Amino acid sequence: MELSTILFIALAAVFALGFAFFQYLFRSKRRTRNVYIFFTLRFLSVFVLLILLINPEISSTTYELKKSNLVLAVDDSESIAHLKQEDTVQIVIQRIKQNEDIQERFNVQQVSFGEKLSSGSDLEFNEPQTDISVALNQVNKLYRRENTAVILISDGNQNIGRDYQYFKAHDNINLFPVVVGDTTQYADLQLSNLNVNRYAFLNNRFPVEAIINYTGEENISANFVIRSGENVIYSEEVKLNEDQNSAIIGTTLPASQLGVLTYEAEIIPLDNEKNRINNVEKFAVEIIDERTNVLILSAIAHPDLGALKKAIESNEQREATIQYIDSENLELKDFQLIILYQPNNTFNSVIEEIQQENINYFLVTGTKTDWNFVNGIQEQFKKDASFQEQDIFPLVNNNFNKFQFEDIGFDNFPPLQDQFGGIEVLDNSFSTLLYQQIEGIETEQPLLAISDENSSKQGVLFGENIWKWRSQSYLKNGNFRQFDDFFGKIIQNLSSKKSRDRLTVDYESFYYGNTGVIISAQYFDENYQFDPRAKITIQLTHKESEETIEAPLLLRNNQYEVDLGNLEEGEYNFKVQPENSTISENGSFTIIDFNVEQQFISADFEKLQLLAGNNDSGVYFSDTTEILISDLLQDKRYLPVQKSREKTVPLIDWYFLLFLLVLLLTAEWFYRKYNGLI
Repeated sequence: MELSTILFIALAAVFALGFAFFQYLFRSKRRTRNVYIFFTLRFLSVFVLLILLINPEISSTTYELKKSNLVLAVDDSESIAHLKQEDTVQIVIQRIKQNEDIQERFNVQQVSFGEKLSSGSDLEFNEPQTDISVALNQVNKLYRRENTAVILISDGNQNIGRDYQYFKAHDNINLFPVVVGDTTQYADLQLSNLNVNRYAFLNNRFPVEAIINYTGEENISANFVIRSGENVIYSEEVKLNEDQNSAIIGTTLPASQLGVLTYEAEIIPLDNEKNRINNVEKFAVEIIDERTNVLILSAIAHPDLGALKKAIESNEQREATIQYIDSENLELKDFQLIILYQPNNTFNSVIEEIQQENINYFLVTGTKTDWNFVNGIQEQFKKDASFQEQDIFPLVNNNFNKFQFEDIGFDNFPPLQDQFGGIEVLDNSFSTLLYQQIEGIETEQPLLAISDENSSKQGVLFGENIWKWRSQSYLKNGNFRQFDDFFGKIIQNLSSKKSRDRLTVDYESFYYGNTGVIISAQYFDENYQFDPRAKITIQLTHKESEETIEAPLLLRNNQYEVDLGNLEEGEYNFKVQPENSTISENGSFTIIDFNVEQQFISADFEKLQLLAGNNDSGVYFSDTTEILISDLLQDKRYLPVQKSREKTVPLIDWYFLLFLLVLLLTAEWFYRKYNGLI
């Protein structure tokens, strides 16, 4: 408190004392007990009033001891159980948590991870996949503003996500890997990868590619076989050694019957091989006899044509043909979908045939489009175009519900180009997948839209250079799969015959055992409007055991969905039916046994060591936990920091002084009343 404030308070006390003395004691001949009581009450009330008028500020200081965080990031995947390290992990955790010095020095928190990071200390070691990179990135974001030590307790085996060995933590976060599991490298043959298309066509042959890896020092010879049931349908001898430790085997198998065919690929184990689970992998192929033919028709040469063809033919069910408008003998009836690329008036006869035969088409516009011609051949939209080019960025419409699609990173995609001008939608039947974002402004003008209200289906993309989107998807993901799957769903929707089914069910013909089984459905009322109030259930039956599961489908993002979890291997029949309705959909799928977490025979010490080196740390083991604890306690970066907090409060904010003033004046009034002075 400042000296001037203390002087004001002292003067207030003198003034209050003098005021009360002058009023009650000065020239008073009879100084009775009542006079002294009135004197005291008046002095206190005046003094409190003056204090409130002076309003001094009262400061108080509190001290807080700030500890560093100690995060235990624990691998909760099935590989820990497969390597029989559950007890080891629990022992490491308990040694750290029960150390009194650690508890005094750190705020200890525990998280676990498999495919995703989760909070809590309950460990079941049943996560079917491991993504260490995601766990480290999420911990890095959560604690980026606090001084934190992260102890990664894991076997280092990862089967999805980015390679974690290159991860670099934030400056205030230090990483300490603890290896659990045997780090000894044993002689091992592994079927590390099996590349097979999901679909094949009847009476054709489909390719199978297997990658064999060998860990060991001796020269070995082993047989690679593919079985269909009990029959070996392919066999090849593989010779490997320490230097030539991998081999790629490629073959083709016949697609001789329709349906889902299951096979088993195996590299015959060595006599002394410790882990034989990673020698075998089952796979399945769906044999179909239906092929979609798509015609890409253009008047100009453009990189988009090749990109569209590649994206369409990434699915074996589809074939795309590029032709120019001046080609002779165009047979449009041979195609289920026509892609009209930047049409002009030379497309007139083609448009007439498309409209006459009700052929589905997909219109792609751009800077070379004749908009006078496009505006004249249809009545669904109109554009007042100029010759000036315009960049258009995509904006996802989250309310689109004609079919499911994922956001494949549209926010980071380069713009498409089209002629400058506003689009007026004249037909409400168009459903927009992507809106236009122009110069940072979000609009409600469609960039990619689909319509099926007429006797045929139509789609439109208002922009060229979609090849840049496919290239950007490759740069982000290392492959074209996400973009091709997204574009493939558009082609699938536009090339299919128009359906008026009120209940549609979306599912795969087979699933691998390490992935969840998700089935989705859409249900429409009699006016073909989506019904969000329906109660839909699925009844699932295992063909062999006849065990039945019944579960509800939950409403999520304008569709109904059920996650059946990880089902046992085998074939399943299902029936989806809304409550109080005779409408139902039946189907079947197959679960292929595969556990990626059981493909490991030891801990990946090398990657964990590289991770530690990249973060200026060292690798610890389950039996060197005490050394880790000692290093943490001796590390001066984690000394608790004492922080002081000064709080200054004006005295007028102390409400009890106001109550005291009121109480003193009230007491004086009542005392006067009691003595008959009022």
